[in-house]
Amino acid sequence: MAFTDLSEFVALLEKRGHLKRIKTRVSPELEITEITDRVSKGPLDKNVALLFEDVQGSEFPVLINSLGHPQRMAWALGVEDLEELNHRLAALIDLKLPQGFGATLARANDLLNALRAVGLKPNIVKRAPVQEQVFVGDDVDLRQLPILRCWPQDGGRFITLPTVVTRDPITKTRNVGMYRLQVRDRRTLGMHWQLHKGGAEHTRVAQETGVAGIPVAVSLGGDPAVMWCGSAPLPPGIDEFLLAGWLRGKPVELARCITQPLEVPANAEFVIEGYVNPDERAPEGPFGDHTGYYTPVDDYPVLHVTAITHRHRPVYPTTIVGIPPMEDYWMGKATERLFLPLMKLFMGEVVDVNMPPEGIFHNLVLVSIRKRFPGHARKVINGLWGMGLMMLAKCIIVFDAEVDVQNVRQAMFHALNNVDWARDVIIQEGPTDALDHGSYQFAFGGRIGIDATRKLPEEGYTREWPDLIQMSTEIKGRVDEMWKKLGL
Repeated sequence: MAFTDLSEFVALLEKRGHLKRIKTRVSPELEITEITDRVSKGPLDKNVALLFEDVQGSEFPVLINSLGHPQRMAWALGVEDLEELNHRLAALIDLKLPQGFGATLARANDLLNALRAVGLKPNIVKRAPVQEQVFVGDDVDLRQLPILRCWPQDGGRFITLPTVVTRDPITKTRNVGMYRLQVRDRRTLGMHWQLHKGGAEHTRVAQETGVAGIPVAVSLGGDPAVMWCGSAPLPPGIDEFLLAGWLRGKPVELARCITQPLEVPANAEFVIEGYVNPDERAPEGPFGDHTGYYTPVDDYPVLHVTAITHRHRPVYPTTIVGIPPMEDYWMGKATERLFLPLMKLFMGEVVDVNMPPEGIFHNLVLVSIRKRFPGHARKVINGLWGMGLMMLAKCIIVFDAEVDVQNVRQAMFHALNNVDWARDVIIQEGPTDALDHGSYQFAFGGRIGIDATRKLPEEGYTREWPDLIQMSTEIKGRVDEMWKKLGL
């Protein structure tokens, strides 16, 4: 299932009962947030995408919570169930435990080559729906867009669901990220690309090499797989549009920007073009973030807008973040399921991974493994901390294979019973998320790994490990047969 543009996805959601059109006039200042937050935190059968058709101060309708449900997130990425993402990528890379590090790297290269395969490379088109309306120079005015002010203490209005396109100033390798942008005035935005993100690395490269400006394009809308791909934690140098092409089963169509040397999704709703001066920074924030707390004011780059283009009748896509669960949880869940095979590629003992909403992705990671030797859980903990953005995980708990880590209640039962807190804990210092207010230093602090597996004699456990209480299969079957007669 591949969508040409956002309107096709909206049509599918409406057809399948997952869209509610709101005709009542609402304000982009806080009101849309409060309405959406109630829907996001309500029962899943009442959780729908919202299309606000009459937004105060703008002619454009607002679409929100379009990915805020497991079923909608699955449809957005071309599957019926998010678990299919796991199976699809596992089949692509043929997950067999490699014999040695060289074989592991070879299989990793197979994955990258598959994403680069003919038919997945983005196509450049000459005519783009997103360029039906073009505004440059003095005609640029960000205030025409229904950009939300999400929470009461926010420092202004924020673009929250962008596809931000940049290129490395030296290698020209494209990076696609999802970074919030704060409206400063009609022609400038605060660019919140964090320390560990690709856009921030492009800034560092520009500063080191004396490059004067970094071209930037901000795409809003399009195929939902393209919208989501900017949030995917791909290895450096891998074009996120390749991943979107693989998910769609056909290449992403790109168009050349009007004022910048970049390409953007041709079927987007809006594109904001501009540039960042690598040495220019200005206060950005505060912002009610996905941590559930406000991110304080800090200095970030400034995006100078040179053009805004959009369709004749565009829809403005956005999201809100805050205390979970919210829309971003399901976007992160898709990432978790899709990238599980990559974890298994380097650590074949991993059975499953869960990042519960209460942990806001990086604060809690539950992992089940096939334990084979003493210290195996510690090996996995340290291996995960060394794997890309998993370095930001504050707490990793490792369980035996039979523990269903998707069942947090079950996992916590085993974790709190199986741990000797004096012996089964690793505490280290290392990188933390730039938004982590709990760390005593910015982006650096403590993290914990917990071994909640059965302990082996070789690990110093000299007692007999007890059996888990379970009823026999025979008795379960007999009670199953009499259950209806019992009237329970």
